[in-house]
Amino acid sequence: MSDTTNRLSVFKTYKLYVGGKFPRSESGRVYEVQDHKGKWLANAPLSSRKDARDAVVAARKAFGGWSGATAYNRGQILYRIAEMLEGRRSQFVHEVAHAEGLSKSQAAEVVEAAIDRWVWYAGWTDKIAQVMGGANPVAGPFFNLSTPEPTGVVAIVAPRESSFLGLVSVVAPVIATGNTAVVVASEKAPLPALSLGEVLATSDLPGGVVNVLSGKAAEIAGPLAAHQDVNALDLTGADAELARELEIAAADNLKRVLRPQAVDGEGDFTGDPGTHRMTAFLETKTVWHPTGSLGASGSSY
Repeated sequence: MSDTTNRLSVFKTYKLYVGGKFPRSESGRVYEVQDHKGKWLANAPLSSRKDARDAVVAARKAFGGWSGATAYNRGQILYRIAEMLEGRRSQFVHEVAHAEGLSKSQAAEVVEAAIDRWVWYAGWTDKIAQVMGGANPVAGPFFNLSTPEPTGVVAIVAPRESSFLGLVSVVAPVIATGNTAVVVASEKAPLPALSLGEVLATSDLPGGVVNVLSGKAAEIAGPLAAHQDVNALDLTGADAELARELEIAAADNLKRVLRPQAVDGEGDFTGDPGTHRMTAFLETKTVWHPTGSLGASGSSY
């Protein structure tokens, strides 16, 4: 057996997750990530505006295939993400404990809740249409049907404090309904988000459906809010000043905007997630179709 007392530790190199690949920031910049005690954990990529634009291109390219997939298939893939996380549970417990200053048992509860959250949304993929859509009673010989459709590319400012459960709670509902996402990870605790990219890459999720950027939210989120090919914003992790700036930028092409809620940002994500995060990024399409007549009796269907 070899002597391991003198071996060098192999530190993990964290990278962005864009278009199903793991690039470094095109700027070549990194920044130090520290734990709650100020101890160095790793260097994370410091994303640039170019990285943000590349992520939007990847998300747009993936949107057609993902939104066109069956709801059942999307549910299978979200469940597969939960399976993969279950297999890497110990790694995420370790990362979340250091990122959020939690004990091992507390971090384990957070990771388990995040895995369960993927399962929750996996079950909703083929049910949200029944909640949000249906046949409308109208006067006249018409079928009138309303169905929900995904909004498109959603830029998400992830929660700052809840680096994993909060992250999953804002990403899963966006993609469950057929949208694609560009995620700005927690600036001070980005490592669980970057590791989640590794799980997504091996879970049958098509490249580009979720893209993860790390760095300064104020630097990355602005270009995303102003980008003409971004359809919606989730501002959960933005403070009041940044949220206001992003809302103004988003108005230029009438983006949908989900403002920070009282429970979000620094709040508690352990409660019932409900459906509001799914419905926030759905559009309703209503179709009118004339009914016909059957036979000489003139009875309609």
